[in-house]
Amino acid sequence: MRLKDKVAIVVGAGQTPGEGLGNGRATALLFAKEGARVLAVDRDTRSLEETREQIEGAGGVCTTQHADILKEGDCEEIARACVRAFGRIDILHNNVGIGTHDSSIVKLDTSAWDNIMDTNLKGMALTCKHVLPVMRRQRGGAIVNVSSIAAIVSYPLIAYKVSKAGVNALTQLIASSGAKYGIRANAIMPGLINTPMAIEGHSTALNVPRDELIRRRDAQVPLGKMGTAWDVAYAALFLASDEAGFITGVIIPVDGGQSGQVGGSESSFGGLFR
Repeated sequence: MRLKDKVAIVVGAGQTPGEGLGNGRATALLFAKEGARVLAVDRDTRSLEETREQIEGAGGVCTTQHADILKEGDCEEIARACVRAFGRIDILHNNVGIGTHDSSIVKLDTSAWDNIMDTNLKGMALTCKHVLPVMRRQRGGAIVNVSSIAAIVSYPLIAYKVSKAGVNALTQLIASSGAKYGIRANAIMPGLINTPMAIEGHSTALNVPRDELIRRRDAQVPLGKMGTAWDVAYAALFLASDEAGFITGVIIPVDGGQSGQVGGSESSFGGLFR
């Protein structure tokens, strides 16, 4: 019960169809298991309800909010809905991210750039914008943003990399400005994680068999295989809990050691995009 009596918003609590568990759903399930009352947020209503059913089936407390974080009104309503349902907001976990139609700087279409930057960075800024006033009034709260080690390692796709570097900067800015209100902000940088979005999405896009893609991704990780959504969820749990009460402005890799090889050929994602 590491989150007993806390209220948590998990943005991106649904997931892409496919085998296994996505990071957002795993985090929502774990937060609820650890005692939090959860407002699960996603734009995919069906997937969102699946998350709620799993939480409630395990004895947890969850309500849902359909939202598109590209719309500021929806982001404002996320905060309002949470306060209406539970009276407060202790934790905001931002998990939404895409890389659709990303490319190198010389080939990238500007519409893809706009979509990725808006979804990965502006949407996250907007959810924070409307949750922070509630946390300020409470004189406390914890924000956990999901970034990516793509922000700091060799990575060939420009919009995703730049957007995630922006998430890191956003997190540090919120940490510095929120400290006087007792608000902490930290980010997680997942490496190669075995989730439906990562595997099914890339397998289809690259026309590579699922098992072969998993083999390639496992081979990139110093610890020998990809992480799971639970690895990301447990990092989020620690950062959201009072155990991390003296930790803010920190960007934590959850990557099996991959980011420790910055600049070397082993750190490159290039082989996964050919």
